[in-house]
Amino acid sequence: MSFLLAVILVVAVLVLIGFVMGYNRIRSADVRVAEALSGIDVELTRRASLIPSLVHTVQTFAAHEKAVLDHVTDARAALTSATGGNSVAERSAAEQRLDAALAPLWALGQSYPQLNSSTNFLDLQRNLADTEDKLAFARQYYNDAAATLNRQLSTIPWMFVAPLTGVTEKEYYQTPR
Repeated sequence: MSFLLAVILVVAVLVLIGFVMGYNRIRSADVRVAEALSGIDVELTRRASLIPSLVHTVQTFAAHEKAVLDHVTDARAALTSATGGNSVAERSAAEQRLDAALAPLWALGQSYPQLNSSTNFLDLQRNLADTEDKLAFARQYYNDAAATLNRQLSTIPWMFVAPLTGVTEKEYYQTPR
């Protein structure tokens, strides 16, 4: 009888240890996803902070291109507000909108040779390209973290602990096209 009690006690302790390990593993993966999303926000904020300087630089050379500049400014405002929210899809859509608004602005560089030769404009282009590279890395890191978490939530034995953690599957960050 005491042997059976010892076996039951050992099994109960192993189940408890497994639960604690699973809980901690899932919560840690959730924290990594939140950190990765924060990394995207940092780069989106950096990108958005470069836009006013870019608009000002273009405005000095192409003041009559107000519609293009206003479109970029509106897209920047949408991106800034999206970085504070919880929706990954909203961030991606705002980023896509900014990309679409920036395309005509870059074309102005070709239309205005003095703008394209401005060191300020070229520095801003370089900074934005650098930020885009960092943003691509941050997106990939987020998607890897989300994939790890989603896999843990749907595989044995962690799927039995998952409902108790309050953690749900995360959506992937769609790259703007």
